[in-house]
Amino acid sequence: MSDQSLELKGSLFPLSVLSCADLSVDALATQLSQKLAQAPAFFYQAPIILNLTNCQQTPDFAAIKQLFSGLNLVLVGVCGANATLKQQAQQAGLAALQLGKETKAAKTADTPVAAKTTAEQVSVAMDARIVEQTVRSGQQIYAKGTDLIVRGTVGAGAEVIADGNIHIYGTLRGKAIAGAAGDNSKRIFCSNLQAELVSIAGNYWLSESLQGNFWGKAACVRLQDDQLVLAELV
Repeated sequence: MSDQSLELKGSLFPLSVLSCADLSVDALATQLSQKLAQAPAFFYQAPIILNLTNCQQTPDFAAIKQLFSGLNLVLVGVCGANATLKQQAQQAGLAALQLGKETKAAKTADTPVAAKTTAEQVSVAMDARIVEQTVRSGQQIYAKGTDLIVRGTVGAGAEVIADGNIHIYGTLRGKAIAGAAGDNSKRIFCSNLQAELVSIAGNYWLSESLQGNFWGKAACVRLQDDQLVLAELV
């Protein structure tokens, strides 16, 4: 009889892909520190893939791994590597992954894509977790396996997370992370968009990418073709 205590099978998990023209340790340290300062809790122990597609130098993978560890990031592997860089990355203990189809990833997009939706498209799970009051700075609310409904405001420095959709009837000033278990069909709905960060299934935008036509308005955030899309709630 075969031993069934060990099971190994494929699965998909959301990973952040880091693309940077200058992969020197000093440049990475400066730019990553600035980026992490914007949302330190969101990036804490985040798994990262290093995109080497446009790499013009030979990265010091051992030093980069040490840098990531010091910043509380987990460097999982590389993608877009040529044969030489792939071998060097593997010798440093990193996985070499196949680069998927080229997309305008939400993490590096400069301008949100606008779309339009209607209130009738908003669906709420019957067993959603409901928060009746404002979520204040420093608080974190997590709705495991369901939707999250906040009837108040999500303050700056607060964080709301759900495996399902997130519905905020007040102003969203903090961070909202929907589809936390990896479901890219989930959405974020809010009455007033002023977020520090929004994320769906690991794809995220920071405040600087949200400050456009929908800033300060009722909006929906969703994924379309692996890219975050902002939609007006009418």
